[in-house]
Amino acid sequence: MTAEANPTGNDPATPDLAIHRTGHTATVEMRRPPHNFFDLALISALADAFEALQADPECRAIVLAAQGRSFCAGADFSAPAPPAGERRDPAELYRQAVRLFAVTKPVIAAVQGPAVGGGLGLALVADFRITCAEARFSANFARLGFHPGFALSYTLPRLIGPQKAALLLYTGRRLDGEEAVRIGLADELVAQDAVRSRAQALAEEIAVSAPIAVESTRASLRAGLVESVRAAVEREAGEQRQHFQTSDFREGVAAMAQRREPVFGRR
Repeated sequence: MTAEANPTGNDPATPDLAIHRTGHTATVEMRRPPHNFFDLALISALADAFEALQADPECRAIVLAAQGRSFCAGADFSAPAPPAGERRDPAELYRQAVRLFAVTKPVIAAVQGPAVGGGLGLALVADFRITCAEARFSANFARLGFHPGFALSYTLPRLIGPQKAALLLYTGRRLDGEEAVRIGLADELVAQDAVRSRAQALAEEIAVSAPIAVESTRASLRAGLVESVRAAVEREAGEQRQHFQTSDFREGVAAMAQRREPVFGRR
């Protein structure tokens, strides 16, 4: 991050993130355009950044934003597979994700483009989501041949109800921003070029309130959340480790890369 983005010198530095402070708010920007695919390094850096802002008494609200076309398109399955004899293991990445949920300050996600798979899970770390008609929301794990992750098996039903969550998780259906707002997956719909400024305005509105009262109220509303998220990601990681060994997973990834419907064989 640049010196301008890091005026205090206390924020974690990484080329994949920038932190910009305005008054009592801070914007954490992911910088892996165009799609902001994540890996362990990026999620760890985000957790470091959030924890640094949590430790700063001047920061009262956080905006999570992204450069590029997508907010976050999840993990990059086009990356090389692990060497023979090794397994994909999401456990450590998900342990880092739990740190994001544990932050005590309000978070607003500025979802200006697709939030897909684990990217949707990342958007649900936030208390609120500001979005636009051009955004797309999808929990596409089953279409790729494996169990949902990033705590979506817990956070998605908690947010929109178990029936709607089951529909999205079973089908991998993509919703635009308008539909996401209608079902409660996002909170406000604005023009695409206004997503970040509206998220910033909401952060500033929250920051006017007494920070001790806001953080205490948030703790009451989210009581038990971190423990439930931790339990969810432990189960998800165990399921995913098994599914990553299947032919169906390989078929799902291949179908996505080839832009065709997958043909799964329960194997």
